[in-house]
Amino acid sequence: MSEKPRIERAKRQTVFSREVGAKAARKIKARRNATPGVWFGLGMMGLIGWSVAIPTLLGAALGLWLDKHHSSKHSWTLALLVAGLAIGCMNAWHWVAKEEREMREDQEDNDE
Repeated sequence: MSEKPRIERAKRQTVFSREVGAKAARKIKARRNATPGVWFGLGMMGLIGWSVAIPTLLGAALGLWLDKHHSSKHSWTLALLVAGLAIGCMNAWHWVAKEEREMREDQEDNDE
C-alpha cells in the first residue's frame, strides 16, 4: 500500500472527527442553554403545592381529633394547622433549594 492513499484517508478522518466534535459541542451548548418546558414548571408547582398541602391537612386533621377527644380552652385545630403549614413551607423551601443546587452543579459540570 502506498503512502499517498494512507495520508488522504488520515486527512478525511481528521476532517470527519472535527465535524463530529463541532456537532457534539453545538448539541451540548443547546442542551445547556435550553429552558425547562411548561410541563417541568407545572410538575414543580404541583410537587411544591402537595409538599405544603399534605402537612397542613394532616395538622388540621390531628387538631380536629385532639379537640374532639381532649377539650381545651385553646384550639388544637388552629395550632396544628399553622404548625403543619410551617412544616410544609420549610419542606418546600428545602426541596427547591436542593433542586437549584443540583441544577447549578450540573451546569458547572457541563461548563467544564
